Amino acid sequence: MKRDVAIVGAGYVGLPLARTFADAGKRVLLVDVDPVRVEQLNAGESYIEDVPTGVLTPLVDAGLVAATTDYDELRDADAILVALPTPLSRQREPDLRILVSAAEQIATRLRPGHLVVLESTTYPGTTREQVKPILEAGSGLTAGKDFHLAFSPERVDPGREDWTMKNVAKVVGGIDEESTAAAVALYSTAIETVHPVSSPDAAELTKLLENIFRSVNIALVNELAQLCDRLDIDVWEVVEAAATKPFGFMSFKPGPGLGGHCIPVDPFYLTWKAREFGFYTEFIELAGKVNESMPYFCRSLVSQALNHARQRSLSGSRILVLGVAYKPNISDTRESPAVKLIGLLQNAGADVAYHDPHVPSFTENGIAMSSSPLEPTAYDCVVVVTNHSEIDYDWLVAEAVLVVDLRNATGADGRRSDKVWKL
Repeated sequence: MKRDVAIVGAGYVGLPLARTFADAGKRVLLVDVDPVRVEQLNAGESYIEDVPTGVLTPLVDAGLVAATTDYDELRDADAILVALPTPLSRQREPDLRILVSAAEQIATRLRPGHLVVLESTTYPGTTREQVKPILEAGSGLTAGKDFHLAFSPERVDPGREDWTMKNVAKVVGGIDEESTAAAVALYSTAIETVHPVSSPDAAELTKLLENIFRSVNIALVNELAQLCDRLDIDVWEVVEAAATKPFGFMSFKPGPGLGGHCIPVDPFYLTWKAREFGFYTEFIELAGKVNESMPYFCRSLVSQALNHARQRSLSGSRILVLGVAYKPNISDTRESPAVKLIGLLQNAGADVAYHDPHVPSFTENGIAMSSSPLEPTAYDCVVVVTNHSEIDYDWLVAEAVLVVDLRNATGADGRRSDKVWKL
């Protein structure tokens, strides 16, 4: 069946992107290597919170969204968008194996007139230096002459309802003017604002800048939080006060570390690429060091709270980690600092459980756990790592023996409570 758009990768980016195009009346095909996932999608069942089953099912029933494991079906699509993971290796270097493998599959199905757009976050030059040669070699076609090629970074923020794929501006950069124009025309059919740039390299760097900006500023306030601990000043009070200035200040919050699919990973694409040119991105690398150290600082804070408030050591204490998703009100645990903190607490000899209304179980970093009931009195300490909105924090403070609040979930009342220790 002919499709307007094919999307390779049906995950946190691919499925919301399919919904956006389908909502605009486009016929979308999702291509994924996981047959179980494909079966779910074709049954109208969603596994992504941003696309509820109640939204997906009518789109599937109307024939606007379908899924397959067969790359051959790409031949019948007008445009092919690639939304696949681009993780880092253990050495913190880009691992493009998934992307390269998909590009090889796409290449043998390319035909004249196709538009191919890469959405996966990566380093500047990937579209030109990696994807383009693979597509040309496998197809016998020439990019810019026989088919269009562009990069358009995803800007997904899971769980948000105010800013979605439809109303967040789409940055697009093609390998030539015609490719840019073709990509702009496609995205303009479903997205309110499309912002063209001069090249895929500029679009690739745009995405990295957005996340580096956040990483550096979060690192700044995380470092300030550690200093405030020594100065005996409430960092949350300071940040709130600074945020009253209507210009020249943007509020960032401290926390137990970075999580998600972007901020902990993306900046390192640029540090890796910069070394090719003999350049060292010191701000980025310093921010990474500060942010990666935060779970260790938070473990020390838990140990300090237990020692001073309960005269207990960390070893042997029963600890409940409240929230393991990397941000509030979602189920995504990718790169979650909570998982890292749990591992550190366990290594110190603590008996650790977790409660998360959005995450019934998880397996990450060699740790496999299931959510426990929220029974604060059963633990020596409750550590608030993710501030889900459905938790009654006033009740939590009243019930718990000791609370270590890493997210300011207990607010001003928590500052005044002898039970609460804050980051």
